Amino acid sequence: MRGYTYAGETEVTVARARGIEFPISPKKTYEVLNAIRGMPLPKARALLEDVVELKRAIPFRRYNQETAHKRSIGPGRYPKKVAKSILQVLQNAEANAEFEGMDTENLFVKVAASSRGRIRQGNMPRAHGHATPWNEQTTSIEIVLGERGEKA
Repeated sequence: MRGYTYAGETEVTVARARGIEFPISPKKTYEVLNAIRGMPLPKARALLEDVVELKRAIPFRRYNQETAHKRSIGPGRYPKKVAKSILQVLQNAEANAEFEGMDTENLFVKVAASSRGRIRQGNMPRAHGHATPWNEQTTSIEIVLGERGEKA
């Protein structure tokens, strides 16, 4: 992810924020971003905080093989580490919106995108002087907030 994926219209004011190469799972990030896309900002923040506190689960629509069902949502999980990272980027986007003079009461998540970052190489020592690759995936997150009163 070189720059922002969202080019956007020039006349519409938006607030953007990015997080580069968080050490989190790309698949879980995809599912959490799908859950908050299009939500009003307070509702999205409340959902992420509930996931961190293990109160509400995120529905897993795509990457749900062998995933247990949760009450009233079907297959889902509590991706706590991912929710903390996305909450951090969401707070940065909200601060950027305040700086730009946008009405923070009418903000919603216009764009929520993720991409795989580079893989951090590592290995785990094994018996008899051998080693097994033990790599760490990273994920980049992009969030764009827009105002609800304008055309989306």
